[in-house]
Amino acid sequence: MHTVAILALDHVVPFDMAAPLEIFGRTRLPDGRRPYRTRVCAPSPQVRTEGFALHVEWGLEALAEADTVIVPGCSERAPAPHPEALRALRAAAAAGTRIASVCVGAFVLAEAGLLDGLRATTHWAAAAELARRYPLVDVQPDVLYVDNGQLLTSAGAAASMDLCLHMIRRDLGSAVAADAARMSVMPLEREGGQAQFIVHEHPPVPQGSTLQPVLDWIEDHLAHEITLKAMANRAGMSERTFSRRFREQTGSTPLQWVLRARARRAQYLLENTDHPVERIAHQAGFGSPTAFRERFRRVVGTTPQSYRTAFQSRPTAPQDRGGVQT
Repeated sequence: MHTVAILALDHVVPFDMAAPLEIFGRTRLPDGRRPYRTRVCAPSPQVRTEGFALHVEWGLEALAEADTVIVPGCSERAPAPHPEALRALRAAAAAGTRIASVCVGAFVLAEAGLLDGLRATTHWAAAAELARRYPLVDVQPDVLYVDNGQLLTSAGAAASMDLCLHMIRRDLGSAVAADAARMSVMPLEREGGQAQFIVHEHPPVPQGSTLQPVLDWIEDHLAHEITLKAMANRAGMSERTFSRRFREQTGSTPLQWVLRARARRAQYLLENTDHPVERIAHQAGFGSPTAFRERFRRVVGTTPQSYRTAFQSRPTAPQDRGGVQT
């Protein structure tokens, strides 16, 4: 039997723990046997979560006995990871144990030094901070999970379910993983190229930046062609000087900035209007629908239609107690 140890640290997010417990706990082999045994462990017998206290039966010694260790995320109020927990994670990694993180649990793995030189992901809203704190980690902010073999990381809590199914499929094959997915009422693989749905914020611009008038002009003219030459002329600079100063002040090239601004405009229109893709392509400045689909997928990580299906605002219809619309 394969033992899965879930490491609970103070201010652990309950759903980050519940998702792996649900997926592995529901997994069955064709003959009905349970292939996984789950254990929640912690540095101390009682752990605070966001909302209640949790009595934990297993200590850190469970990490040494586990085949897989899962590190859930903790809230922003959580203290620094317990030194003993970090040592136990390093020892488990040295012994060849498979270790995975949920959401911002990637920060714990990074603090333990386990992600240095590896690709990793976390919730998109925390990706920039993970990259800033741990520059040796190759942060991938736009995927659901990253599998490095022994070390795996997932995005938000829901993405951890995708990661758990991926591990089950790796361990026991697609048929067992598909059955586990059905028991948890979710697809074996989510549509969208295993990409997070990201709201793409612009990089911050220094207060009082001389570029601000140009950036405002860009936002007002997204439906029109915007060239490097036009932006440089607007700023009263040569193209070379403008490009250099733009990157210095924003960390982005001018054309990358325009692409992200157009993606944000398209996200808003997909969420809040019923405009066809052809119209949104024009309104956001992508030109043809084909170019829109290709560039939107490159920036956001999924197709415009998949994004709309997931996020379009709709009036909530009355429901009876069984959840069936009336």
